[in-house]
Amino acid sequence: MKLKLFILTLFISTLTFGQNKGTITGVLTDKDSNNETLPFANILLKGTQINCTTDIDGKYSLSAPAGNYVIQYSFIGYESIELPIVVKNGETLTLNKTLGSSSYKLEDVVITTNVNKQKETALLLQQKNAVEIKQSIGAQELARKGVSDVASAVTKVSGVSKQEGSGSVFVRGLGDRYNVTTLNGLPLPSNNPKNKNILLDIFSTDIVESVGISKTFESQNYADFGGANVDIISKKMTGSPFIQIGVGVGTNTNVAKLDNFYLQDGPSYFGFNKINAPSNPLLPYNYSNSWDRQERKNTLNNNISLSAGKKFNVGANGTISTFITAGFDAENKYNEGIYRTTITAQGAANTDLFRKSYQFNTNSTVMGTADYKINRNNSIFFTTLFLNSTSQDYSEYEGFNIEFSGLDQIGFIKRGTFDKTQLIVNQLLGKHKYNERITANWSLGYSILDNTIPDRMQNTFVPSSDGSTDYTFFKNSSINNHRYYQGLTEKEWSANISGSYNFAKINEDEFKGKATLGYSGKMKTVDFNSQQYSFFPETNKTLFSKDEFNNTDEYLNSNNFDLANGDSSSKLSQLYNGHLNIHAVYGNAQYNFTDRLSVILGGRFEQIEQYVYYMSLDAPDGTGNTYAPVKFLPSIIAKYKLTDKQNLKFAASNTYTLPQFKEKVKILFQEVGQSYEGNDKLYASTNYNADLSWELYPSNDEILSVTAFGKLIQNPINEMYTNSSSGNITWANTGDNAVVAGIELEFRKNIFETSDENNLKEKLTFGFNGSYMYQDMDLSNTKVLNENGFGANFTYKNSKLSGAADFLANADMSFTKEFKNDKDITATVTYAYVSDKLAVIGTSERGNLIDKSIGRLDFILKSSLTKKLNIGLSYKNILNPVYERFTDQSNAPVIKTADVLASSYKIGSNLSLSLNYKF
Repeated sequence: MKLKLFILTLFISTLTFGQNKGTITGVLTDKDSNNETLPFANILLKGTQINCTTDIDGKYSLSAPAGNYVIQYSFIGYESIELPIVVKNGETLTLNKTLGSSSYKLEDVVITTNVNKQKETALLLQQKNAVEIKQSIGAQELARKGVSDVASAVTKVSGVSKQEGSGSVFVRGLGDRYNVTTLNGLPLPSNNPKNKNILLDIFSTDIVESVGISKTFESQNYADFGGANVDIISKKMTGSPFIQIGVGVGTNTNVAKLDNFYLQDGPSYFGFNKINAPSNPLLPYNYSNSWDRQERKNTLNNNISLSAGKKFNVGANGTISTFITAGFDAENKYNEGIYRTTITAQGAANTDLFRKSYQFNTNSTVMGTADYKINRNNSIFFTTLFLNSTSQDYSEYEGFNIEFSGLDQIGFIKRGTFDKTQLIVNQLLGKHKYNERITANWSLGYSILDNTIPDRMQNTFVPSSDGSTDYTFFKNSSINNHRYYQGLTEKEWSANISGSYNFAKINEDEFKGKATLGYSGKMKTVDFNSQQYSFFPETNKTLFSKDEFNNTDEYLNSNNFDLANGDSSSKLSQLYNGHLNIHAVYGNAQYNFTDRLSVILGGRFEQIEQYVYYMSLDAPDGTGNTYAPVKFLPSIIAKYKLTDKQNLKFAASNTYTLPQFKEKVKILFQEVGQSYEGNDKLYASTNYNADLSWELYPSNDEILSVTAFGKLIQNPINEMYTNSSSGNITWANTGDNAVVAGIELEFRKNIFETSDENNLKEKLTFGFNGSYMYQDMDLSNTKVLNENGFGANFTYKNSKLSGAADFLANADMSFTKEFKNDKDITATVTYAYVSDKLAVIGTSERGNLIDKSIGRLDFILKSSLTKKLNIGLSYKNILNPVYERFTDQSNAPVIKTADVLASSYKIGSNLSLSLNYKF
């Protein structure tokens, strides 16, 4: 009986409490967009903390205790509305309002939510309204998932993965050669001779407002495209003036376990110093820095950043929004494990070593932007970016190499590599609206990239031949004991200009059609050179114990190395230079046949000129070649609006893929136990692309989408082993056709969302995206022989594309709790999975080289302690899985042996703590 009375009392209390409040609801519309609904606008009961934002359909609803209020409607760039209202117990007050834009000062408006392309909800709205099939990830989502660089950012999008240890990304199984990287729509140069695109991990997310990933070709984009166009949008000033300082510290678990951490001598901590070869580089003791490793005491990861923004009024209607950010990141890594190369079909590794690798990476970034709004119809945006990125890798190898001589053929190798990239980018973009029909956009960019390897050094030691336990220098080839200097300079001008005309007017400011005509072009010059100085100490002349490996300076000094007494040295110079000029005229027409059906027809004429000249061991007198076709690339994109919350989208296009400069020059690039050589007979492949996508938007921050895609690639370019015992890797157009087909799924769902009487929220969200791909490529020995002059002898008749993974998946769950308006906490768990993927195609009965599947689990905690102070804690790569690469010899059709493990290591987990203070 007591229980029944308690339940009855609770029910009556709840009912009474609910009746002590009233509800205000309605829809906000946009006066300047033909009264379209206005998502993400702000509604506030002045003098209280009761507020909300409109959803993706412009609807809002909030509850308040009975009483008299002044309600305020506001939206960035629009005139706010205020009016008195009376809220009554248990009643619903419906208020529909229309907002129009104005030239008011931003400071005069109370903004409870900043709306820009950094927000997940705003980007989702952009994706919904666009005719094109495009995904974006903004600064808000990047912060929530603890992403610190652009390479990691794009892997949060379905169908995208990256190669561990590099910033190279793969989209739907298509690697670097098939992708395009741009900054604000203008191309970026490459910082590595073997890559088409700049490595994305050198870009800190501090400079990013959002990253757009377009997997379908549009006529205004460059057509050297097959995977995705990754467009980095530089951060702009939004909201009130601010200055923000951020600091962070962390550690890698692999590094924390070490007693000593080593790097090569020479590079400074911040990576700005310059290292040059001496005037006489053929004497090993003339170098200013040591041959021997140096111990590094500071092994904590750290970062510091400073950013600021302010808006200035210019004239009666103009404003300039300025933003600047500067930051420095330092990261230490260590891994150890098996390192095997040149694995035969019989399962034997000609090189079988155990590797210890100490790594230290830095990124120094300065970026400034200025957004000049001349008036409502005209704006100019300027971006300047300076980046200095360095990578140090000091590695020690011990084990077997078929070329070694001496006791049991066991040797020791130490190699230090310092890689430095400096990038300067300047861009100017303009937008102009002349009247209701005519608009124009233009952009101009100039970039200079300088990538150097300023002093790579290597020593190789083997047992002496006198039967003792002593060691001596190994000098079988020029790579064994050397200093190496490499420089790559890319300079690029780029420009885009377009004009659009609205036609088929329906009513005021509304048209059925839009035609666009434009020009885009880029002019890139490339200059690469390398010098390798190799040293050949006389065998067994200098003997030392194993403990003396790190006293190399003593054994390569003027007393022990004498060119007149049996020792020798040599110089190898290689170079290539060239240019890539692309001039294109494009046009597209968008027409809204009905309120639901929109179609964009596009076409692009491109004049391409790729010229490369090189000098190497294979071409000591120099040789070059030119590729200069004119291509027409059509495209079609269509969107059908099934309901207000559902879209059906389709895209089809024809594009191409050029080989890279390094791939087209017969220059030998040597790593420990593995060499790469170019192929000057490479030529462009042709791509046919199709996508069909269904999208559902249940709310302003939820989505369910399914995309089916297919690609036909004619004459695909792939990495392959040469048909020889050397086991070198080269590139070729390996077959006639490659077919890629698959399906992608994206899902974001709010598990629950609640708010209390002070409108403080609790929210649990879940996100998942994944892709499954079918891949099949024919391999043709005859084609490779006829086109290149060397045989292939492929192990298999068919293959997947190099870099391709059948299944990719990302999942995340976030919980947010607000304690006060300026105090909250967000906890996020993310998991990413990549299935097995092909690395190198096998020949001469060797199996393919395969990267084993991997999963990564991260935890990120962020909290606003006050309005100005934020704290973050992250624990990344929690599971610390083993990264493995193996040959699939057990599947080979002729010679079957057990699969051979080619490499194996763990990268460790990263723990970090960060603080941000905003003035």
